[in-house]
Amino acid sequence: MIKLEKLNGSMVVVNAELIESLEAAPDTVINLATGNQVVVRDSVDAVIAKVVAYKKQVYAERRCVNPIEGLGNKPG
Repeated sequence: MIKLEKLNGSMVVVNAELIESLEAAPDTVINLATGNQVVVRDSVDAVIAKVVAYKKQVYAERRCVNPIEGLGNKPG
């Protein structure tokens, strides 16, 4: 989830995984996979930076799994 500022100054939290596209017209329009649109004050570049930071945080916690690891250690 990323925090953004709506046109009226209030904060909105958007699921970064649902963002399909961004439009700069002149405010930033976020098109979501749900079909909804969110208009925010944040620039397109700022939204992209927040999405990248979010994904780095989320995916840095994942550990790569080696499917071959442990094959020689089967009991039996």
